Amino acid sequence: MRTQADKAARFRELHQRPGAFIIPNPWDAGTAKLLAAMGFEALATTSLGLANTLGSATVSVDAIIENCRVIAEATDLPVNADLENCGADDPKTAAKAITRAAEAGVVGGSIEDSTGNPQHPIYDFSLAVERVQAAVEAARALSFPFTLTARAENFLHGRKDLDDTIKRLQAFEAAGADVLYSPGLYDIGTIRTVVSAVKRPFNLVMGFADPTLTVEQLSAAGVKRISVGGAMERHALAAFLRCAREMKDQGAFSFVRDMAPVKEVREAFAAAKGE
Repeated sequence: MRTQADKAARFRELHQRPGAFIIPNPWDAGTAKLLAAMGFEALATTSLGLANTLGSATVSVDAIIENCRVIAEATDLPVNADLENCGADDPKTAAKAITRAAEAGVVGGSIEDSTGNPQHPIYDFSLAVERVQAAVEAARALSFPFTLTARAENFLHGRKDLDDTIKRLQAFEAAGADVLYSPGLYDIGTIRTVVSAVKRPFNLVMGFADPTLTVEQLSAAGVKRISVGGAMERHALAAFLRCAREMKDQGAFSFVRDMAPVKEVREAFAAAKGE
């Protein structure tokens, strides 16, 4: 069994080695174990995936932290937490989510500049930077090297202002963030422009990017970490809905032909922690 410090060191190593690595996003213990059994080297939580499993449009910080604990305990892999805006506007209050996530077992986590308020979706620049600074302080106060990711959310909220996005990412980097992240970047040219503007590792989420892009192309563009956000959970949900519609609309059950074999799933669950 790896200690949390071991996992944290391993996670840092993944960001330092050449090329990009994939960090998929499970939403519960079962999907975490399946991904671990397949050989992925790290995992990331997804607040969207969690919200969908809870049947809600939003999710509380308490629910996010509990999901972090469940996924962190499911395998021996390093886990990065999607903490949204850390549940508070005030920098010091938001930073408490970093400490709570670490206590739940994760070795990395993110803070974003999205407010959660549709009328004012992005924090003003100065407050956004203060929030990252507070999160950095909380991360550095931990007993292990917590990897803090700072997210600039402009592109997810209709603010396709590349200059402002880069300005924010550079300010977050100067504030001490270990990884930079701007969800919503789509084409390889824009991705390359943003990545080249910062010096710290950059996370790209493929749930919003051109799906034809490959790991090789993204690595060549300078991307270090590739996540998928809630894409896998939404894909699973689409399959669930197809099954439901077939039963409801056709009175048929042909989908059972495509079920995952129980033996294969159970073996993967056992292999995830060397049971």
